[in-house]
Amino acid sequence: MLKDLNDTQKDAVLSLDQPTLILAGAGSGKTRVITYKIAYLISININPENILAITFTNKAANEMKERAEKLTLDAKKSIISTFHSLGVKILRKEIKNFLDYKNNFSIIDSRDSLNIIKECLKELNFDDKTLPIKILSNKISFSKNKLILPKDYILNFNNDFKSRRIANIYELYQKKLMISNLLDYDDLITLPIKIFLENKDVLDKYKDKFKFILIDEYQDTNSAQYELIKLLVGDNKNIFVVGDDDQGIYSWRGADINNILNFENDFKNSRTIKLEQNYRSTQIILNAANSLIKNNINRKEKKLWTKQKDGEKIVFCRTENHINEAKFICETIQKNKFKNIFDYEDCAILYRNNFQSRSIEDEFVKKNIAYKIIGATKFYERLEIKDLLAYLKLVNNIDDNISFLRVINTPRRGIGESTINKIKNISYKNNSSYFSSLDDQEFDNSKKIIDFKNMIKDFILYSEKKSVYNLAKKIILDINFDNYLKKQEDYDSRIENINELLAKINEFENLEENICLNDFLEHISLLSDLDNYNEKNNLVTLMTIHSSKGLEFPCVFLTGLDQELFPGYKINEELEEERRLFYVGITRAKKKIYITSSESRFRNGEFINSEISCFLNEISNNLIDELSWLSI
Repeated sequence: MLKDLNDTQKDAVLSLDQPTLILAGAGSGKTRVITYKIAYLISININPENILAITFTNKAANEMKERAEKLTLDAKKSIISTFHSLGVKILRKEIKNFLDYKNNFSIIDSRDSLNIIKECLKELNFDDKTLPIKILSNKISFSKNKLILPKDYILNFNNDFKSRRIANIYELYQKKLMISNLLDYDDLITLPIKIFLENKDVLDKYKDKFKFILIDEYQDTNSAQYELIKLLVGDNKNIFVVGDDDQGIYSWRGADINNILNFENDFKNSRTIKLEQNYRSTQIILNAANSLIKNNINRKEKKLWTKQKDGEKIVFCRTENHINEAKFICETIQKNKFKNIFDYEDCAILYRNNFQSRSIEDEFVKKNIAYKIIGATKFYERLEIKDLLAYLKLVNNIDDNISFLRVINTPRRGIGESTINKIKNISYKNNSSYFSSLDDQEFDNSKKIIDFKNMIKDFILYSEKKSVYNLAKKIILDINFDNYLKKQEDYDSRIENINELLAKINEFENLEENICLNDFLEHISLLSDLDNYNEKNNLVTLMTIHSSKGLEFPCVFLTGLDQELFPGYKINEELEEERRLFYVGITRAKKKIYITSSESRFRNGEFINSEISCFLNEISNNLIDELSWLSI
């Protein structure tokens, strides 16, 4: 079985009874090492049910499952999941016994979370100009990931007027989630930790279950994920983590690169194995990556190499403005396609910020170049999809106040703002959910409220007997959703989206038996943008470099290498992360890299002149061909 591995990979797979850090450089086969590790453990009679492998996206987890099961069918019995999926599994079993939640809790997305914070501000009569909602959301998320409870907020921050207000908002936000039986993404990690810390017997049960713990992308773990791992590992020596400190690019969402840098200190008597042989890129691309990243101080030394040929030099083109930058990219893609060098699907255009895609998209439309953009409006965030899903969520979790407010008058059924305010006031007075407030005598003579209440109850009864697909079809029919959509713009597009949702539900139900509504809603709530990424369509891919991590393309365009745009910061610690981000962009390429920069770029309402990014000076001159280009 191990004959397919190189000597270093084999050493990693065979490492046992010792905390082990695998420093896996880009393209060095880290997924292969983890999947072979799972198969090897099973081959030496380790119970597969005692193996836990954790990664960050469903796409990565599914790939890991498929590859492990090809090596041994018994891998099906192992838990291979994302951090958040693991948290959900634990909470579905334990939450009702230890916290004031029910097992059928719903998981809200970031947009719904912002809406709840907005409600909190309104209820507390706070000004959202002095306390912007997105900043509040970040502060609450940061606090949760640092395991800071609302009551402890001002103990950890300044006990000033603003901090006290944030603490009040945080406390009310959590109360609203609890009343609605809702969890946000951060809760999926922090609440299992709370249960474990307060109930040693529950922690011991999971420690006994997960005797072998494998973690992918360890450099991306945040404080809460790190704490969850430490609790589950305990004194266990069989902790096996794989990651690359040079690809730590998510500090803005709480990832702490010190978790990987300090592994040897956190887990005594550990060993570190470096995977430096790259199977993806040419040597010239790797030399460029190596010459760049060596300028970072906070890193573990390693140097990527390959048995492949040197390959072609990187092409650098500086244009007069961002419009010509887009034209150069389009013309180069068309030329390479005409010469049968690279097809559309071989090409990825990567940028630092989403706004950079606009001029490229405009040019693609003019030149009739087929493309897809990762990071645009996600399928499950489209209005008509969220409307229908809100019905399904309310059926599944009748206490879900967010979904209740979305569906109570969608489509319009004559329930106005004053009635909704009455519902809210009754709910607030009784400390209960909005739906349960409909039983109040205030609404005994309201036909519209009674009809709505009975309709939802009818859907609940129906869901207990029929499939999710049939339930969705019934909801669409009973609320006359088609007629509602006909009154909206882009009816054809919206109805196509609804049909696509029905197809997705049907597809999900066909995956395995006994799928319930809760399973489907949980599945879609944990999807990331990349989980629906399809590599097989012949389209050019546009995305941020952050979104590209874990992907690879024969030809990569790294755009906007202008000082103050990329890198966007000058503080040393932030500059190191910006450099790691550029390193990630470089190492996505298999055969060819084009780097573009613009002398001026339209930003903040005006054309701004810019210098070439300092990162270009950190790549050896002999690796780059500078191209003079004029628009044709």
